Amino acid sequence: MENQSIHYRNIKVNDVNLFYREAGPADAPTILLLHGYPTSSHMFRNLIPVLSREYHVIAPDLPGFGYSDAPDHKQFDYTFDNLARMIESFTDKLGMKRFAVYIFDYGAPVGLRLAMNHPEKITGIISQNGNAYKEGLSKEWNPIQKYWSDPSEANRTALKDFVSKEATYFQYHHGVADPSLIAPEAYTLDQKFLDRPGNIEIQLDLVKDYRTNVALYPKFHEYFRKYQPKLLLVWGNKDPYFLPEGAEAYKKDLPDARLKFYDTGHFALETNALEIGTEILEFMKTLHK
Repeated sequence: MENQSIHYRNIKVNDVNLFYREAGPADAPTILLLHGYPTSSHMFRNLIPVLSREYHVIAPDLPGFGYSDAPDHKQFDYTFDNLARMIESFTDKLGMKRFAVYIFDYGAPVGLRLAMNHPEKITGIISQNGNAYKEGLSKEWNPIQKYWSDPSEANRTALKDFVSKEATYFQYHHGVADPSLIAPEAYTLDQKFLDRPGNIEIQLDLVKDYRTNVALYPKFHEYFRKYQPKLLLVWGNKDPYFLPEGAEAYKKDLPDARLKFYDTGHFALETNALEIGTEILEFMKTLHK
C-alpha cells in the first residue's frame, strides 16, 4: 500500500507564510487544489486521500485564509491579481512546472489567471462550482454588485453580515439533501478564521475586488477558445451562488468539456468527495503529462 500520509507544510512567499497540504508520490503528475471562500485547504481533507493514491497533490491556503498569514489589509493588497501572483510564486518555489488545477469559488479566478498567464504549465482544469460566466451568478450577488457600482462606506457596512456564522452555515447547508453529511468542524473552523480581528476588512476588500473577476470573464473565454484546455466540470446543482447555467456556459468555449452535476450545494466535497474524486481520477488519465 502506497504511503497515504498527508504532510502539513509552510513556505515563505514574498515575506508571507503560506500553509499547504501535500500528499502522494512526488514523481507523479501534480494536481494543485485551490480553495474558495470562506474556507481553506481543509475543504480538501476527504478528497486528498482519494487523489494521492495516484497523484502528487498540493493544496495551499490563500493569504488571509486558513493557516496562512493574514497580514493587515492596509499592509497587503487583497486583490485577486495579487492572490494569483502569490500562488504563481508559490508554484515556482515548489518547482511545479506542469500541473492540473482544481478551481472552486475564489480559487477559480486565481487559478484561471494562472492558466491564462502560463498556459504551458496547465495540463487540465477541474472546476467544482468555479464560475467564469455571467450566467452562473445568482441573485445572491445583488448586494455585492451594488457595492461594486457604489463602493460607499454604507454599502460596505451593509455586507458585514457576509462573514457572520449564519452566512457560513447557510453556505454549507443550502441545497444539501442530507444535512447529516455536513461535518460541523468544517464550518466551525471557517468561522474561527473569519472571526479573527481585522479579518472582516480583508474579506470585504476581496468582495469589492471580485468585480475584476467578472470583468476578466471575456479574457478567460479567449484563453479557453485559443488553448482548448481539457476541462472537467463537477458541480453542485443547488449552489445558491453559482448556478448550473454557469457550468453549462463553459461548453460554449470548450465543447469537449465533461460536465457532471451532483444533487448538492456549494460545498459539494462535503457530501460527494468520493464520487468527485473518482471522476477526477478518470479525467486525469486523459491528460498529457
